[in-house]
Amino acid sequence: MAPPKKYPDELRARAVRLYRESDPKPVIRRLAEQLGVHHEALRNWIRQDEADRGERDDRPTTSESEELRRLRRENAELKRANEILKAASAFFASELDPTRRRS
Repeated sequence: MAPPKKYPDELRARAVRLYRESDPKPVIRRLAEQLGVHHEALRNWIRQDEADRGERDDRPTTSESEELRRLRRENAELKRANEILKAASAFFASELDPTRRRS
């Protein structure tokens, strides 16, 4: 389970919008101080927004990240199910083995 978010989504959206709509672009550190957020958090929000808008390709979009998380969860679940099936198969194979002596 993911930890709770430190900053509300509304603050994040407002901060990114303020940065994008400003001309000239403000210094991220100064804008972050004014908004009461960590400058690296703001920098990451801006980068993610740029990726989501197709302005940069060095990081996955939000939807790609969500899909990757979903696929990883699904993959882990399938691996667990596969291990259970292997164990059950081995158990039943040993129960049906005619060379196995019953006590």
